[in-house]
Amino acid sequence: MHAHVVLFDGFDPLDAIAPYEVLQAAGLATGGAVSAELVTAEGAREVPSGTPPLTLRATGLLDPARADVVIVPGAAGTLPSEDGEEREDSIPAILARTLGTGLPGLLKEALEREDTLVATVCGGSAILAMAGLIVGRPATTHHQGMELLSAGGARPVAARVVDDGDLVTGAGVTSGLDLALYLLEREVGPRVAHAVETLFAHERRGVVWSDRGPAPAF
Repeated sequence: MHAHVVLFDGFDPLDAIAPYEVLQAAGLATGGAVSAELVTAEGAREVPSGTPPLTLRATGLLDPARADVVIVPGAAGTLPSEDGEEREDSIPAILARTLGTGLPGLLKEALEREDTLVATVCGGSAILAMAGLIVGRPATTHHQGMELLSAGGARPVAARVVDDGDLVTGAGVTSGLDLALYLLEREVGPRVAHAVETLFAHERRGVVWSDRGPAPAF
């Protein structure tokens, strides 16, 4: 399983690094059967995070044909002001700027491929929603970003991880660990996922929600 972890200007470092490290550790646990690569929509380059002066280097181009899994992080920045004025360094503004890049088109291609899984951490799902790529689909994000999902036509679900088949979304920043471990369990197997979880001294938390089973009566 090869994963492309997407970087863009203003990305949240933990959103990207947490799943990247989980998958790299899984590579060690599987003799190289799992791997991860930092990529952008433009190719190899230095990518400034939203937590300056931290910068990461992407080593390749996001290519849905080469990735079994595409992982999209959210952004790091300021919160929207109470007066409604949107600053350039606000998280919604940073996420919105990705719409002017080649990223939405590549994510659309990934979602349309039968053999590619798209996963998001925190505001990564808001990018998909703002691009109109997940209309009607259940998804989660940081609790302060649920309105962005609704505005884009997605169905917000208050869960740690939401599994909608070829779309798996994670909630707040630290959910990147839980999301990546869940992907390992689902795609590779629970024994490898448990081994990596133990290595990281992390106990998964929260609910993995999926649209299966009877609807609750309340």
